[in-house]
Amino acid sequence: MVASAGRAGRAGAGERVAVVGAGTLGLLAVQLLAAGSPGELTVFDPRMERAVQALEFGATHACTPEETQDLAGRYDLVVETAGAPSTAASSCLLARRGGRVILTGIFTAGATGIDLVHLSLSQLTVRSVFGAPSSAWAFAVRAFGTGLIDPRPLITHEFPLERFGDAVALVGGGDPKTGKVLLRPS
Repeated sequence: MVASAGRAGRAGAGERVAVVGAGTLGLLAVQLLAAGSPGELTVFDPRMERAVQALEFGATHACTPEETQDLAGRYDLVVETAGAPSTAASSCLLARRGGRVILTGIFTAGATGIDLVHLSLSQLTVRSVFGAPSSAWAFAVRAFGTGLIDPRPLITHEFPLERFGDAVALVGGGDPKTGKVLLRPS
């Protein structure tokens, strides 16, 4: 999905880019977008440890969601990866007039809607990405193969395949320090 979002966003060198959410998708998006030489790459996330990781992955700035108001209308491209109740709306507010917003998060019932007046007056292009066509998968495989995207820093735990149940319990436990869990065949 990250490759599909990156391709849909058409990030150009020197552009101001924002990523809303520094979960797995957001951090992979940061790696992909950083490779395109943006003029600025800002990540918005409430978790300080994720913000630090985003900076290590190539972001130039890390901000909290509360700082979105101060940076409204700044970005050429905004890639939303969080899926939190207010992130679609706040992502649109971050985009400059004529900017592009890519929504990848899965929103739950009760999510804050996008302000249609703002959308029209700002002449935003908003696109949602769910899943990916085969061309995006081919691009992702090339990006992983060349080291453009490196998921290894996202892995916090490894288990042999026989401990599948332990891995699922860890992931479902809700510990914010649990990242991706890798299962290895014996």
